[in-house]
Amino acid sequence: MEILVIEDEQRVAGLIQRGLEEQEFKVTLAFDGEMGKKLALTKTYDLIITDIILPKINGLDLCKQIRSAHPNIPIIMLTALGTTDDKVEGFDAGADDYLVKPFELRELYVRIRALLKRNSIKGKNPGFLLKYADLELNNQTKVVTRSGTEINLTPKELKLLEYMMQNSERVLSRSEIAEKVWDTHFDTGTNFIDVYINYLRKKIDKNFPGKLIHTRPGMGFIFKSE
Repeated sequence: MEILVIEDEQRVAGLIQRGLEEQEFKVTLAFDGEMGKKLALTKTYDLIITDIILPKINGLDLCKQIRSAHPNIPIIMLTALGTTDDKVEGFDAGADDYLVKPFELRELYVRIRALLKRNSIKGKNPGFLLKYADLELNNQTKVVTRSGTEINLTPKELKLLEYMMQNSERVLSRSEIAEKVWDTHFDTGTNFIDVYINYLRKKIDKNFPGKLIHTRPGMGFIFKSE
């Protein structure tokens, strides 16, 4: 497995490289966004780790450009910015996971393994059409329609909707959503899951008569027809 690490702090990059190589990963380093972009777009990696605050091209713009060229490559963001808004911005840029500095290398290993496993399973299962009421999600084309109207979703909104449709008519806790959609443990100090639920509601419920996403106070959320 080959991993690209884009990190301008060479000491941190070196620590990550040594730690990952001990886990038998092959690691390539880039010390600015421009170098990271060039490597990411000219060679195929199994996973990319990038900081957000980078010289030349910041991590958010870099993530969007990589995601545009390689829709399925797992991307982990490493950053000192840990507020809900920062996380939402990172996920909206196309990141699959978000790790706040300082972090332990063993936590990074767990996140990497989870993303690689999920990507492997995804690769063995071709896309298909999910349907619920008048809502449709095509896993191959990533097109979402409701009553024939196409709805534009960000990558994370799409993953959240997909999980909720696959588990319709069942209450989903915030912890479960965090683990299954974000591959992370729910941080009670942030409300990024509620933020994404609200984003999704505005897009798939607001302009349509029947509501599909419902809150269960004290428990979580449920995807079902009214």
